[in-house]
Order: sequence, then structure tokens, then C-alpha cells
Amino acid sequence: MKVACSTQGAALDAQIDPRLGRAAYFLMIDTDSQAVEVLDNSSGAASGGAGIQAAQTLASKGVQAVITGNCGPNAFATFQAANIAVYTGASGTARDALAQYQQGTLTAAGQPNVGGHFGDTRRAG
Repeated sequence: MKVACSTQGAALDAQIDPRLGRAAYFLMIDTDSQAVEVLDNSSGAASGGAGIQAAQTLASKGVQAVITGNCGPNAFATFQAANIAVYTGASGTARDALAQYQQGTLTAAGQPNVGGHFGDTRRAG
């Protein structure tokens, strides 16, 4: 199974990024082989629709679950349409979040946990 984590860095010891669409990186981990693929999130620089673009990219990579700090309504709907489980509220390192996922201590989100444009500092204030 392929699981993606939104992260602030390009390694398993990087912190989970609280933003999904504007996360710096996505780590895609194969839970069977433990192979890690690093994806630089080019969607983060988009002027709009970063969450949808990130969700579409992860879906195209065959991800079956996403672990992140927060997920807005448009990205969440995109994940739902692709049958991808979303786990929000994660913090700490990607390694820790992945361990929590594998131990079954993370709960799949039933809805987005932030509004649209969360984490877009250009729209702040």
C-alpha cells in the first residue's frame, strides 16, 4: 500500500507539514517494502487550487492514504472521489506519523478540517 505524508523536508525525519496543498514535499511510502519516494510539491506555488492539484498528483501516483496536518474542502473532495483515505491532525515527523498509521492509532477524517485557502499566506489578513 502506498501512503503519502505532507512534509516540510525530503526525509522520513522531516516534520509533517500542517498544510496539504502548500506542503513543501510529499513522501510516498510503500508500506510493504518501506521504499520512500520524495515528491517536490510544485502545486504549492500555484496561485489557486493548490490542494486540488496536490490531491490529483497524489492520486495519479497510486497513493491510497494521505497523512497531513490539515486538509481543505476541495482537496478532501478530490481524495474522496479517488477513494483515498485522509488522516488529518498529524504532527511530529513523517516517521512517527507513519508508525501511528501502521499501528492503527490515526483515524481517517470524515470531512475537511479547515476552510479553503488554509496556509496560503498571500491571502492572509
